[in-house]
Amino acid sequence: MADTLDIKFLADDTLDAARKLLGVEIITCIDGVETSGFITEVEAYLGLDDRAAHTFGGKKNKKNSMMFNDYGHIYVYTMHGHHCMNILTKEKAYPEGILIRGIEPHVGRETMIERRGRETGLTDGPGKLTKSLGIRRELHNGMELNNGILTLKPGRVPLEIEETKRIGIDNKKEAVDYPYRFIVKGNPHVSRFRGRPADNNGWK
Repeated sequence: MADTLDIKFLADDTLDAARKLLGVEIITCIDGVETSGFITEVEAYLGLDDRAAHTFGGKKNKKNSMMFNDYGHIYVYTMHGHHCMNILTKEKAYPEGILIRGIEPHVGRETMIERRGRETGLTDGPGKLTKSLGIRRELHNGMELNNGILTLKPGRVPLEIEETKRIGIDNKKEAVDYPYRFIVKGNPHVSRFRGRPADNNGWK
């Protein structure tokens, strides 16, 4: 595809790559059905030295083995029955990645509603967006990006990026305080959104 996103930036600094993913359009084609959304919320996980990362200390097991791929692959894990998708960064010696936590629906909203069985709150959480997009661990874990099933394209530009602590890692000691969650400020399609949406949902 001519307008497929050049993902070489994923090979560099993970925190910088996380910011650059905001606004990118993530597109799935599952059984010939296309759905997509603009990335609104991400969390960076810095591998070996990040106590909240699945690869902290270099441990490798059956669950996290796909984290030890080069950048441009995805790692899908399950938690409480939900499938969560990470985009890998750097080389396999540095098992780091970016959890996609929220997207703003764009293409195929009716399909998302059908998959989720509801009309609101379709994509404001990591398990919600994967279900809306049709991504599952048993089918897509370890898959390369831009392969016709899962594609990244240039999308929208955030007006302002907000940095916060990550969500749901309260028992990870010092890692609890790392400001590694990045959101499009004022976009309602993020986890635990409160208040009024910004003009144009926070896009330029």
